[in-house]
Amino acid sequence: MVDTTLQEKIDPDRLPRHVAIIMDGNGRWAQNHRLPRMEGHWAGVKTVDRIVTLSRKLKLEALTLYSFSDENWNRPSAEINTLMEILSFYLKKELQRMKQKNIRFNTIGHIENLPDTIQKLIHDSVADTRGNTGMILTLALSYGGRQEIIDAVKKIAAQVRSGQIIPEEIDPPLFESFLSTHLLPDPDLIIRTSGERRVSNFFLYQSAYTEFSYNDVLWPDFSDDDFLNAVIDFQSRERRFGMTQEQIVKA
Repeated sequence: MVDTTLQEKIDPDRLPRHVAIIMDGNGRWAQNHRLPRMEGHWAGVKTVDRIVTLSRKLKLEALTLYSFSDENWNRPSAEINTLMEILSFYLKKELQRMKQKNIRFNTIGHIENLPDTIQKLIHDSVADTRGNTGMILTLALSYGGRQEIIDAVKKIAAQVRSGQIIPEEIDPPLFESFLSTHLLPDPDLIIRTSGERRVSNFFLYQSAYTEFSYNDVLWPDFSDDDFLNAVIDFQSRERRFGMTQEQIVKA
């Protein structure tokens, strides 16, 4: 249940446009409950459902979930298979809800590295929700911030070599247009669960002025109230983007 007093504290005019979440702690949750590690991942799906629903209710513009990193391919094959099974289950289950709730589905990362069946589900979900105008739900899959930057540099270098771009034209807007997140605003708030205090190769370029919220709660136990508290804390912060407080006040 959501604490209605928390919802009342949120200023709808100062919501973060884009919230991203590093969902961490599924394995430790399972260990704490003396369950197989895989059960922690399945438990985490229920939290995803709740947070997506709440984000849509708050009318966030974009929500991104760090679902599977480049480095996750190094995990045991049995765990990778379970994660792919969960992803398939989620996409099949959620497509109709995304269409009903006006959610646009999106992915970033090297989707081509995923199993063919998963790639088809992703392409179908993107196509079927392309016309939706509500919240953009992005799953970061086979994603790494460093690789994303390298990919962008390679694409720009190729266009410089072909004469489509001259080096003097390269500036932040042009560079950002080559990132996989070019259709998204930079994240205003990144939440990380489980008590870890690192970015884990996530949104390395995009998070230059992002506010971070670290929560000790393991992802399967992350509640609606935890999410609302992170948003409330975000709204209490003064974001200066390199300017002085006096400049912010005048603006």
